[in-house]
Amino acid sequence: MTKSEKEEETLSKNNINQNDQKSKKTDEVKEETIEEQLKNTKEKLLRTMAEVENQRRRFEKEKLEAFEFGGFNFARESLLLLDNIDRAVISFRNDENLKDNKDLDKIIDSIEIVKKDLISIFKKNGIESIECINKKFDPNFHQAMLEVENNAKEPGIVVQEIQKGYMMKDRLLRPSLVGVAKKREEKKEKK
Repeated sequence: MTKSEKEEETLSKNNINQNDQKSKKTDEVKEETIEEQLKNTKEKLLRTMAEVENQRRRFEKEKLEAFEFGGFNFARESLLLLDNIDRAVISFRNDENLKDNKDLDKIIDSIEIVKKDLISIFKKNGIESIECINKKFDPNFHQAMLEVENNAKEPGIVVQEIQKGYMMKDRLLRPSLVGVAKKREEKKEKK
C-alpha cells in the first residue's frame, strides 16, 4: 500500500466514524424527540380529560340550577297575585258601602282561603317570605324606602314593612320594601 492509499483509507475510516457518531446522535435526537412527543401527548391528554371533566361538572351544575330555579321568573311574577289579594281584602274591609253587607265576611274568608292555598303552593316550591320587622336592616334582603324617626328602636332596625320580600330556596326572589328606624333629632332651643 502506498502512502496515499493509506491516507485515503484513514480518511475513509474517519468519515465512517464521523458518520456513525452523527447517526448515533441523530438516533438519540430521534429518541428524545419521540420521548418528548410522548410526554407532550400525555400532558395534552391529561389537560383534555380535565377540561372534559370540568365541562361535565359545569353542565351538571347548570342542569341542577335549571331544575331548581327554572320557575324563578314565573315565581317572581306570581308574587303579584299575593299582593293583589292582600289589597283586595283591605279594599273590601275599608269600603263604606260594603261594611253593612252581611256576606262581606264570607267573601273575605273565601279570598283568604285562596291566599292560603297560594302560599302553600309557594312553600312546596321553596318560596318563603322574609321576616323583617324588628330585624337589623340587611341590604341583601331589604330595600329601604324611608327612614322613620323612632327613639324606642335602635337605628338601623326595620320598623315598617311596605311590601313583603320573598326567597326562593337560597336566592332572593324579591327584596322587602321597608322603613328603617333612625334617632329623632332634638332641636336645640336658642338662648
